[in-house]
Amino acid sequence: MDRTISAERREYLRRKRNHKLLVRGTQLFLVVFLIGMWELLANLEIIDSFITSKPSKVWETFLKMLSEGLWYHMGVTCLETIIGFLLGTIMGVTIASLLWWSKFFSEVLSPFFVVLNSLPKVALGPIIIIWVGAGMPAIITMALAISLVVTILDMLSGFLKTDQNKIKMAETFGANKWQVFTKIVFPSNISTLLNVLKVSIGLSMVGVITGEFLVSKGGLGYLIVYGGQVFKLDLVMTSVIILGFVATLLYVAVCLLQKVISVKGRWQ
Repeated sequence: MDRTISAERREYLRRKRNHKLLVRGTQLFLVVFLIGMWELLANLEIIDSFITSKPSKVWETFLKMLSEGLWYHMGVTCLETIIGFLLGTIMGVTIASLLWWSKFFSEVLSPFFVVLNSLPKVALGPIIIIWVGAGMPAIITMALAISLVVTILDMLSGFLKTDQNKIKMAETFGANKWQVFTKIVFPSNISTLLNVLKVSIGLSMVGVITGEFLVSKGGLGYLIVYGGQVFKLDLVMTSVIILGFVATLLYVAVCLLQKVISVKGRWQ
């Protein structure tokens, strides 16, 4: 019986591994195919390579950028994104916890958070620059403006959806509100927090790039704006592609953190 189960388990793992390889292989094929088509259409002059650039020009521009401060600009964008991400996560979880603690303030403030979330953040750019000054403070504030409200709303929604039967049982045994939150509500929403982190890292980068568009002397957003102003569209396309890689790496880092926390949670 044990051998039969073991064989079935091995077969299941084999199918799962093959499926994962198929997905990754298909994704790689699509990337190569799209790059190849982009280069081919540009060489055949079906698309204007001056406007859309082409992979060979992007590669040449990338090599040139490596010797002209690319790492500095990537570092600036990553630093601003990480600071905005950490501040947004800490502040968002804290505010959501306080709103869960006070049902009155939660009911009063929730509509305002919904309105703030739907407000175009770019419109706040000039005001933010006047309030906090130009440079990194304005860029980080823009990142917070975009990511903070989403973190608050998602975490608060998770807190409020915690199993009420568990909470009532704990209160029946004399647990106070702090014990209910630390022993039931917050631990029950670790998965919610991890999902929020995945969204927040992307929103933080969007906020940083938006801020760099408005006021910056460094960063990938600055390179994109500069390239557009001087009609160096190869620089624009290369910076956009690099930005995509950076965003992917930051997202993968958050996913790895989620796996580490999940493994520790199973072993505890």
